[in-house]
Amino acid sequence: MNKVPPSAPLLPQMALPPKPRTALLGMRWRHLATLWAWPFVLSLVFVLGVMAWLAKADLDEREARQAETISDVLSLEAQISGWLDGEARRLQVLADLVASGAVLPDTFDNQALVLDGMRRFWVSVTWVDARGRIAAQVPDDQLPPRSVYRDTDTGMAAHVSVDIEGGGSLVARYSTANLLRQSVPWWLASKYDIRLLDAQEDVVAATADGERQPDQIWYRKSLGGSMQGGWLELATRERLVPWWRSAPMALMAGFVPLLAVASWMLRQQMQGVARAEEAWRTEAAWRQAMEDSLAVGIRARDLDGRLIYVNRTMADMVGYTPEELEGVMPPMPYWPKDEIELAMKRHQRNMAGAAPRDGYESRWQHRDGRPVEVMVYEAPLVDAKGQQIGWMASVVNITERKRMEERERKQAEAMAHHARLTMLGEVASTLAHELNQPLSAITSYNAGVQNALQRQGFSDALVLNAIQRMGEQASHAGRIVKRIREFLTRREPQREPCNINEVVESAMGLLLREITRHGVAVSMQLDRQLPQIEADPVLIEQVAANLIRNACDAMATQKGPRRLQVQTQLAQGGQFVKVVVTDNGPGLQGQTIEALCAPFYSTKSDGMGMGLAICRSIVELHYGALDAHDAPGGGAVMSFSVPCRPRLDRSADDHARADLA
Repeated sequence: MNKVPPSAPLLPQMALPPKPRTALLGMRWRHLATLWAWPFVLSLVFVLGVMAWLAKADLDEREARQAETISDVLSLEAQISGWLDGEARRLQVLADLVASGAVLPDTFDNQALVLDGMRRFWVSVTWVDARGRIAAQVPDDQLPPRSVYRDTDTGMAAHVSVDIEGGGSLVARYSTANLLRQSVPWWLASKYDIRLLDAQEDVVAATADGERQPDQIWYRKSLGGSMQGGWLELATRERLVPWWRSAPMALMAGFVPLLAVASWMLRQQMQGVARAEEAWRTEAAWRQAMEDSLAVGIRARDLDGRLIYVNRTMADMVGYTPEELEGVMPPMPYWPKDEIELAMKRHQRNMAGAAPRDGYESRWQHRDGRPVEVMVYEAPLVDAKGQQIGWMASVVNITERKRMEERERKQAEAMAHHARLTMLGEVASTLAHELNQPLSAITSYNAGVQNALQRQGFSDALVLNAIQRMGEQASHAGRIVKRIREFLTRREPQREPCNINEVVESAMGLLLREITRHGVAVSMQLDRQLPQIEADPVLIEQVAANLIRNACDAMATQKGPRRLQVQTQLAQGGQFVKVVVTDNGPGLQGQTIEALCAPFYSTKSDGMGMGLAICRSIVELHYGALDAHDAPGGGAVMSFSVPCRPRLDRSADDHARADLA
């Protein structure tokens, strides 16, 4: 016995604590094992709450800033519109003076209103007469430049225009940058970056360089009046710090790691307690599982295949004590000596996890040498952490069941032997039945030969013909005897490709004299498109001949016309070839095919009751079926079918032969 040293780690010998309150205590410890996480979880909830509050406060502040920006944009737009309206009114006063003739083109550049506008706001003033030509322009490009007319603005220009009564117009150009400097209050300019944009959203004037930044709060308002299609945009200079970059978030960023470290330390301490509790629950689960399985043998092995536990049932099953088996490595002492190699292969398969899930049968050996048949069910052995530590097996002793199966098998063989003995009687009946007609023909031909020899010489044609027919019948009888003998001695039929029409025609040829003697009118309806079948043509010919002969015998005593119809056709979706024999005789008279095929049952006074039984066995041997029913117009319909293709299953041979018994 391959026993491991005492120092090898084995499963504890079930020295476990008491079972009471196991489930309750286990549940309580499972709840306690997660308590370490609650402070950390609650702190995370608090941090998330603070983050949500900061995000809400940031959103509220942004909304307030946005509302304030909108209000300032509307106010500034009103101021700019008012400023431009005032310039339009001053230009209108100048237009009225031009219309009254008080201002002439020569004195246009010295007009007080023109000079005031140029000093104040305007960049240039143009007088366009009624014919669309420039009557006067300040500053005049032909005159030497003067500082009062110089446009020191680097921004783009816009214009204000008014109509002159009587025709023409005055157009005053102004600098958009000057417009911002003169119309925007200082406190607003210090608070916002102000931009004027045209219809294409290009900046035409601004109080700050560069483009608007994504983190600026801004609002844009469309302009009317002389700047129709333009936009006024305000963007706050003071940028809000995102809530996730605020001081409270920095404090929480340091608070959470500290809390995580504290929680981890608490978890380590509680895991020590949990590990001790899990070990206790593992041992309790082991004992519970083993005690619940005392009705069968229990065997536990580690991942190396070493026996680490066997219960008393398992030990008694093989004649050893648990102490003798625990710690043993393969080969096991209960393995049969002549099956060590096979048992080792099975052991390696099981260790690889490939054991059948529905169990497997094995043969062990008792200590006293007698064989023990067992059924083994393997399952992974998992500890409380869910890790596999070995294999657990339930072992059921099926030795008695195997003995009963063996006894039943021997009983079945005995019954089969009795069936074969019964079949010997059927063989004799078959030979008497099948050789009746050929032997009668041989006797008749022999009598004819004797009479002919008395009257004529040996060269007579009739003698030669009779001798020839006698030889044919004798040969046919020999074939029948041979095939039936092979059939009854459990040999395979000599199947070969054959044409069912030719088989039926051959059967008709054998019975032609008998059909003529009974005065039966035969109608042949043979389907020439039928596929070939694989069958024993001699046996199938005997079936067809027997059905035709039975039909002729049934009509032998009938008065009136005697009609016989023989058909071949496809059946069951083209999978079978069917031969149908229909007569107008007395019919089946309520008898079923089961009654007709019963051995030793016959409706004829000189019948032996084996014809249809043998026919049915032959047809079933070919995986076909024999059927019978009354014809609609009177008479009987007997038919048999055989498959177009041979079946691979040979179990029907045994059923067919068993029917003969």
